[in-house]
Amino acid sequence: MKAFVFTLVLGYYLNLGVIGNKYSRTVNEPKKDSGDDRSVDFRIAKLNQVWEKALRLQLAPVKQAELHSDLKIQEKDELHWKKLKAEGVDEDGEKEAKLRRNFNVILTKYGLDGKKDTRNLESNFLKDHDNRDTDMFEDPRLDKLWSKAKTSGKFSEEELQNLNREFQHHKDKVQEYNIVMETVSRTEDVFKNVISPSEMEIKEHVLHEKHSELKEKLRNINQGFERLRKISHHGFDVDSEFKEPRVAELWDMAKEGNFTDDELESFKEELRHFETKVEKHKHYQEQLELSHQKLKHVEALGDKEHMVRNKEKYTKLAEKTREMGYKMKKHMQDLTSRLAREALQHNEL
Repeated sequence: MKAFVFTLVLGYYLNLGVIGNKYSRTVNEPKKDSGDDRSVDFRIAKLNQVWEKALRLQLAPVKQAELHSDLKIQEKDELHWKKLKAEGVDEDGEKEAKLRRNFNVILTKYGLDGKKDTRNLESNFLKDHDNRDTDMFEDPRLDKLWSKAKTSGKFSEEELQNLNREFQHHKDKVQEYNIVMETVSRTEDVFKNVISPSEMEIKEHVLHEKHSELKEKLRNINQGFERLRKISHHGFDVDSEFKEPRVAELWDMAKEGNFTDDELESFKEELRHFETKVEKHKHYQEQLELSHQKLKHVEALGDKEHMVRNKEKYTKLAEKTREMGYKMKKHMQDLTSRLAREALQHNEL
């Protein structure tokens, strides 16, 4: 019986890629096709495969740049995990499991998970919000709030675009929560079916961490929805510290933390710099979209000289937008981690 259980557990972990040379140099060093002059963007093979699939699908320029930044963050985290693993850290596989969840979030977010996706991949949040379908947020509560906000007359065109970004940000959080919840459910089922009671006790702390993560994400989602509800009914607060949704959310988290007044003021100043970075990134996204539209226009005219010039400009803008996106998301990741550590220390006191 013990041999049978061991075989099942071994098979489970083999399927998840925990055992084996998943992160070995031979597996993950991308190989260049001799007949392909394209540069290799990532040091991990599976990330290059996702990127190549996105290029084949011809995602909208801003979506493509966002995906590239997300994959760069994933690459950084996976390479860091590889070093930790070599040092004997993460024996329970929790950090690797989180990396898998993050990777699945990326695939789902950009419609690259192999599932039938009814979303319009060419849509872009920078385009006119009035052209969007009423069910774009895939949540009746959000759709209703958005409809009220559009017809309330309380928002200028720019404010509606900012609000639209807040709604999209909330939708992404809900999507990520659903992916994590599905992963936790599958993990629980496997543990219950193939692991003996004694082994289950060893893994209980892993499930506890997963449930804590889910609880925190759900709390964050509920707070975010309440914020959207207030803005939709009453308009933006002219006295609010920050306009960008991600920055405002970090500030709300910081105010709930256990910071001293001086630490909170210092964090606020850092958030101001971060918001400037976010706004600059947004500007480059807008310029990238305009450059892409101009390039398509020139291509339609068949003007080769202008086509080459515009192609060069578009390529440089795309590279700059990806670079800025990566730096912004890494900064966001660092700020979020700092707040999480502060909350953990506060809870332990």
